[in-house]
Amino acid sequence: MRIQIDEITSVIKQEIGHYREELERSQVGRVIGVGDGVTQIYGLSNVMAGEMIEYVESGAIGQVMNLEENSVGAVVLGDYLKVKEGSEVRGTGNLLSVPVGNAMIGRVVDPLGRAIDGKGEIVTDQRWPLEYTAPGIAERQPVNQPLQTGIKAIDSMIPIGRGQRELIIGDRKTGKTAIAIDTIINQKGSGVICVYVAVGQKESTVATTVERLRESGAMDYTIVVSAASSDAAPLQYIAPYSGCAMAEYFMYTQGKHTLCIYDDLSKQAQAYRQLSLLLRRPPGREAYPGDVFYLHSRLLERSCKLAERRAIVPAGQPYRPGGANGKTYIGVPGKHEAQHDLKNHPGHEVVTDSTSGGSLTALPVIETLEGEVSAYIPTNVISITDGQIYLEPDLFFAGVRPAINVGISVSRVGGNAQIKAMKKIAGSLRLDLAAYRELEAFAQLGTELDAATQRQLDRGARMVELLKQGQYRPYHVIDQVISIFAGSKGFLDDLPISKVADFETKLLKFFHDEHPEIVKELTDKGELTDALDAKLKEYIGAFKGRYVQQTGTKPAAK
Repeated sequence: MRIQIDEITSVIKQEIGHYREELERSQVGRVIGVGDGVTQIYGLSNVMAGEMIEYVESGAIGQVMNLEENSVGAVVLGDYLKVKEGSEVRGTGNLLSVPVGNAMIGRVVDPLGRAIDGKGEIVTDQRWPLEYTAPGIAERQPVNQPLQTGIKAIDSMIPIGRGQRELIIGDRKTGKTAIAIDTIINQKGSGVICVYVAVGQKESTVATTVERLRESGAMDYTIVVSAASSDAAPLQYIAPYSGCAMAEYFMYTQGKHTLCIYDDLSKQAQAYRQLSLLLRRPPGREAYPGDVFYLHSRLLERSCKLAERRAIVPAGQPYRPGGANGKTYIGVPGKHEAQHDLKNHPGHEVVTDSTSGGSLTALPVIETLEGEVSAYIPTNVISITDGQIYLEPDLFFAGVRPAINVGISVSRVGGNAQIKAMKKIAGSLRLDLAAYRELEAFAQLGTELDAATQRQLDRGARMVELLKQGQYRPYHVIDQVISIFAGSKGFLDDLPISKVADFETKLLKFFHDEHPEIVKELTDKGELTDALDAKLKEYIGAFKGRYVQQTGTKPAAK
């Protein structure tokens, strides 16, 4: 065998040419204990809390949770069975982050942003940290734009606004996820980017949900983050933060409106309790650690409606952060300040930053046990959010679906997040239902009722029937207005209850087919003027006469 001297010489010269005298510094530690997804590491003296670390032999990544005197407590994000005692661990110097961007839309990913839908790898070079500081007061603006759920009972009496945090709470199997999925389906064509975070659910349940979203065309604007019940507790713990980070990217960088659903935070709290006990943190009430309130508050405080940023720039020039004269004006007062300062800057103009003014709406889900809303985690999340939608098992089993208890449910944003037409008719609806609930129990005693009380009972029973709604059938807000208008003005009072749903369906078809100008006027104005009010009464009355004649409906027995 001959040695090729020329070839060896050229390789050596090439290596010498590429040589750079650089030293790579990295923190290295060793695993001194591992079990149940939690590791104790010796040697990483300079790591940060929340820092991402790498287990060299197994290729797994982890997150630092405890900083102790002689060791570091960390959780393994993924399969911890490959991590052995004595394994080498390296600090990365980076906080945990996930891939974000338009490439994520329409995909099903795990909490680390890796595709699990079998459609190939997601290609994006943008990342966003899992933990991100919530915007301050000056960077927010009031919640005043509606986020329509398509559910009549919610949009009329418990309105949700863009940037709000509205809790969905109730026992298992009472329709919590159904409300969340209907809300996502109803965002079609509204420009809202949706993120659905499934925590601790069966993989088959998540697959069914994704298929339903795909059939409705909702996956075109939705990201699904899944941490299944079979996944390790650390993945279930970081899943809501991961989904929030993906939504935040669109809000901060593109000024878009986003919706994030956390289904559900009870299971995330249980996963965090498991990790905390394994890390030997002191247990508190119900064995949850002392910082379990902070677990949810730092997540939900990131939901907001961002104020618009404005600046004074030379006319015709694009906006750059800081503005041409180093001034940026945030929020509604900033508009007036900028206009005032404009007098001192001839040839300049006030420009609004197109990436500002987005929103992140959060719909966290909490599961109660036997209706116990005063338990630790439910009370925590109720105190953080801007209202709650309470689903009652008794109503659900009585056939009232969605099973919303209007008495306990509330939205603290109120009428600011409703179109004016809905706001005008919804007040009487809540009163009708409240009066009905009070009188219903009294009427069961079998006592004779006066005519006024009987009218209230008749009205209430038909309004309850009117607010029933099938799953995956969200209503457009204008259809809701027409439907509730007919009920609150007494047009259904003498119809048999069994005919209410059929009457509503045919009434909406009548308006869309024969009076589209009314639907258009309501859509354009969003307001119920006296003239429109009179027209609606006239047309609904005419339709009712025709309906009774065609169907042979007899007035309900009193």
